Amino acid sequence: MTGAPLVVRRAEPADVDGIMAIESSVFELDAWSRDTMAREVSDSSGFYLVVTEGDAVVAYAGMLAPVGSPDSDVQTIAVHPAVRRRGVARDLMRRMLAEAVERGARETFLEVRVDNPGAQALYESLGFEGIAVRPRYYMPEGVDALVMRAKLPAPTGGGAS
Repeated sequence: MTGAPLVVRRAEPADVDGIMAIESSVFELDAWSRDTMAREVSDSSGFYLVVTEGDAVVAYAGMLAPVGSPDSDVQTIAVHPAVRRRGVARDLMRRMLAEAVERGARETFLEVRVDNPGAQALYESLGFEGIAVRPRYYMPEGVDALVMRAKLPAPTGGGAS
């Protein structure tokens, strides 16, 4: 990596190639297709962020959060190994949760591999709790998913009751 400052911003269609470079290396066996990621980044019901260092995408995160829906769902999050352990994932998660609140969500859900205790600990520190297990969710390995939920505060903007 270049050592340039890390910048967080909304993902754009032009970021998909950079996102996919991380996606295919981090999620080798169950990476999303480029077409799926491009649709997700462009979907108005979604909220996707990228972290850049110079011109390179070094992390991304996305959630499904339709405006006015009581639920939102973290779809994906990944950080390039060169920028891990710098709070990037925590920052992305906090920003997504704040956006979910602004869009009216009262709860956010996610799935995480049962064999990823580091991610589980991060999510727990952000208020998520395990509520169910989805057997053999991650294919082709057949790894179970822990379903986690965070209850969200009411929006702080004017007029919310």
